[in-house]
Amino acid sequence: MAEENRNAPAPVPGTGGDKRRLRYELLSCALHGHRLEGVGAQRVRPGDGLLVREDRDGLRWHRCLRCDAWVPVTGQTPTDRPYPPDRHEIALPLRGKPLRDRYVLRLIALDRLLHFVVLGALATGIFVFADRRASLQAPFYRFMDLLQNGVGGTGGVSHGGLLGEVAKAFAVRSSTLWLIGLVIAAYALLEGVEAIGLWFARRWAEYLTFVATTVLLAPEVYELLSRVTVTKVLTLVINLAVVIYLLFAKRLFGVRGGGRAEAAVRERDVSWEALERMPPGRAAG
Repeated sequence: MAEENRNAPAPVPGTGGDKRRLRYELLSCALHGHRLEGVGAQRVRPGDGLLVREDRDGLRWHRCLRCDAWVPVTGQTPTDRPYPPDRHEIALPLRGKPLRDRYVLRLIALDRLLHFVVLGALATGIFVFADRRASLQAPFYRFMDLLQNGVGGTGGVSHGGLLGEVAKAFAVRSSTLWLIGLVIAAYALLEGVEAIGLWFARRWAEYLTFVATTVLLAPEVYELLSRVTVTKVLTLVINLAVVIYLLFAKRLFGVRGGGRAEAAVRERDVSWEALERMPPGRAAG
């Protein structure tokens, strides 16, 4: 491999590189493989030097369009293409800040997906309980009497703990239970929509997530003031981080130049000009 690296094409002259940005590109390549174009082309033209080059021994080196590494490819299976594809035929992969944002948005999407699952299960449980409450009420009270009499109690229903909360649920009107279930189900649906939109990096999902999360900050702070728990603090911190990230990093509502500035950043990092500006990295071993 040392001999191969000595024969590798020299880096394309450029302005230097932002080493910080390579973390996300290398992570994507480790997960999904390098993005190589022109593999198996019958011939290489001089103008294809940004994508593929041949060394003096005839070995072809392909440039990864994501992480800029030169990758030697041996034993290529010939294709019907006489030359590597032209630029207009290639969909460039995400690089730089857009790629970093994709990872962050998908992390938020996973958080929203977890909310969707938990809230969906809770809403389903409430609907089932509301539908079968009449048949469950008598067995529940018999169980409570047996439990309390068995430990020397006086019978009746305890007003504390989880069983006490369940007992209170039996006293709630059915219409109220259905309304609570519908509200929770609607919230779960909202979280699911956010998760799907953020996973595919849709701009509308960023706005939707920002508005929905911001609205819920007030009740979260109120709940925290009444009783401090680790879960409540962690939830508040996560939601604050999401709001701040979406507002400033994603430039919502015109902040830091808004959508135009966001599009300019994407054009800067995900374009042929960016590839020409960024010198390729070392050959991959």
